[in-house]
Amino acid sequence: MAIAILGWGSLLWDLDDLAPHVRLPWHMQGGPTLPMEFSRISPKRKMGLVVCLDPVDGTPCPTHAIASSRATLAEARADLAARERTPLDQIGYASATECFGRLPEIVSQVQKWCAATGHDGAVWTDLAPNFTDVTAQPFTLPAAIAYLQTLKGENLAEAHRYITSAPALTSTNLRRALAQDTWWQSL
Repeated sequence: MAIAILGWGSLLWDLDDLAPHVRLPWHMQGGPTLPMEFSRISPKRKMGLVVCLDPVDGTPCPTHAIASSRATLAEARADLAARERTPLDQIGYASATECFGRLPEIVSQVQKWCAATGHDGAVWTDLAPNFTDVTAQPFTLPAAIAYLQTLKGENLAEAHRYITSAPALTSTNLRRALAQDTWWQSL
């Protein structure tokens, strides 16, 4: 099977233990365009904001694809779950005959993309936005920037590194706002 792993965040620059299970290089902008925003607070990234699929606050952004060396969706999905250190139910997958994901519209888009590009299937990290759950306030640009301003030391450094390391075409509303923010630009 030709299985793609879709990425848009740190997976692009840090394959970690997924590295032995892919065939390089990344096909930049080779995945479907999906709604994304930096609306997830990540303990793995020192409580910084990370990009995730977000159909409510997200902006359509290109995704990127890399070929899995695995023969089945189940194996590719397990590999990505291990890399993300997350349960299998937070890894989406789609093929012509089977699919799973928290957002039916994303699953449908990925299925259409697979059919159009000749992939037998694809897997992706399907973590939900959690800004509101963690901060007890809705995700807005002012709230997100205020949250980032509460971070200190290595937490702030990691948040800045992550957001600035994401591909330039991951041009979300928050990222555009930060590009104009003098505090953020002074870091």
